[in-house]
Amino acid sequence: MDIKSPEERSKNMSAIRSRDTKPEVYFRKLLFAQGYRYSLNAKTVPGHPDIYLKKYNTAIFVHGCFWHRHPGCKYTYMPKSRVEFWQKKFDTNQKRDCVVQEELKEREIKCLVVWECSIKKMKREKETCDRLLAYVEKFLESDEMCGEI
Repeated sequence: MDIKSPEERSKNMSAIRSRDTKPEVYFRKLLFAQGYRYSLNAKTVPGHPDIYLKKYNTAIFVHGCFWHRHPGCKYTYMPKSRVEFWQKKFDTNQKRDCVVQEELKEREIKCLVVWECSIKKMKREKETCDRLLAYVEKFLESDEMCGEI
């Protein structure tokens, strides 16, 4: 049983943003400060990535751990109510993520997934931030097609 009324739950869910989320904005600012220039939600790129670095032909997706089911993450929990609805929603999200990554591979566009929990850790720990930014730099210069942090 949900602890909120359907009206309250609807209001909460409608407030959840699909773009310009706090983790996404934080990561964009870090990239910009490092000298990277990008476009947002590029419509010409499959999946409309949160960040697209044309110079590196790289799509970056900032995924919420809850919505995209980050394996082993503490933020990936299953709601207690309407379990069937949520399971279907999560399965659909994961399938769409796989399809998008395949489309990007076919077009030879590199794909980097940045998980929300990594960004939260970056905010707390300077060393983690430096290490993850170094990974991004290395990934952009490499021949790897897919990566995640």
